[in-house]
Amino acid sequence: MIYRQKVYAYITRGDELLVFRHVDFPDAGIQVPGGTLEAGEDPAQGALREASEETGLERLQEVGYLGAHEWRFADGRQEAHLRHFYHLLSDKPMPETWQHAEMHPSDGTPGEILFEFYWTPLSQASAVLHPYYVAFIEALQQKLGLKNWRK
Repeated sequence: MIYRQKVYAYITRGDELLVFRHVDFPDAGIQVPGGTLEAGEDPAQGALREASEETGLERLQEVGYLGAHEWRFADGRQEAHLRHFYHLLSDKPMPETWQHAEMHPSDGTPGEILFEFYWTPLSQASAVLHPYYVAFIEALQQKLGLKNWRK
């Protein structure tokens, strides 16, 4: 079994979560910023780096660590991901929507990958996101004190 260390960023604005879709690969589903840790990289620093690379946003700040979860693929592949989830904020205003190209995809894809970012209500995040990314949505909702987070 091959284990890969992954980091993911739940970037919030009030009660909204930043999500994105792949412009050229819509079947990839709705995601949150994140990716593979570099050798020896601290997970918190990796989450900030990945979020900045994928979104184009600068000056993101770590608010807190939400936890780790092991993901095993249902298709039988001999790979598992230990995924660390962080809550991040920006100290400057962010647009409603934008596109940004990741220049160095961690999956080794040649060329840039275009992402389209937008905000979704955190109360709907579990229904909107690809299941791979929902592990700590409920914990984030609780942390933010959102009402009706169980819906």
